[in-house]
Amino acid sequence: MWVWIIIAVVLVLVVLWAVGVYNGLIKLRNLVQEAWRQIDVELKRRHDLIGNLVETVKGYAAHERGTLEDVMKARSAAMAGGQSPAQQAQSEGLLSQALGRLIAVAEAYPDLKANQNFLALQQELTSTEDRIASARRYYNANVRELNTKVETVPSNIVAGLFNIGRAEYFEVEGEERDPVKVDFGQRDATIPPPSGYAGGTPAGAPATPPAAVEPTPTPPAETPPPTQP
Repeated sequence: MWVWIIIAVVLVLVVLWAVGVYNGLIKLRNLVQEAWRQIDVELKRRHDLIGNLVETVKGYAAHERGTLEDVMKARSAAMAGGQSPAQQAQSEGLLSQALGRLIAVAEAYPDLKANQNFLALQQELTSTEDRIASARRYYNANVRELNTKVETVPSNIVAGLFNIGRAEYFEVEGEERDPVKVDFGQRDATIPPPSGYAGGTPAGAPATPPAAVEPTPTPPAETPPPTQP
């Protein structure tokens, strides 16, 4: 009698453990899906901003047709539906490369760089890239936790019984890992010190060489008086 009671208690404990593990896996899977939806929202905003940026550049550099077409093709590929996180990351990386070439083209047009609409789009795009990076870190952290549960014993047994598999990371390889940076050529510029600094030279004024210091003549040594006999 006691044997059956012990067996029943063990079975109940096993079932309760399995239910707890299953609920934990489902919670992690839902967190991964929620995190991916946050990335998707930011990516759609990014695509819209890039489209508006292309239209703005086109108004000043319409003859840069090849660069503009490359950006729009990469944008269309990134906007294609049905992509896995890994495929989406690859598409976004190619879009970042094309966008970098577009920004390089803008460097040659001072009027474009001073355009308020272009500056506003650039600022919004940089902010969006920062939010994508933050959302990507949150997503990958949940993916790592889910994959650890799916692959380790004994939770992998429950994951296998209910077909709960690994999730893909959203990780852009190479230089496209970081948000797009727009530099208008000021990063390596030499900035003169302000004229208010002690001993500072006003901007644009040539540096004044120090005045030559004439050597002080050495007085001749005095001759002692002759000794009286």
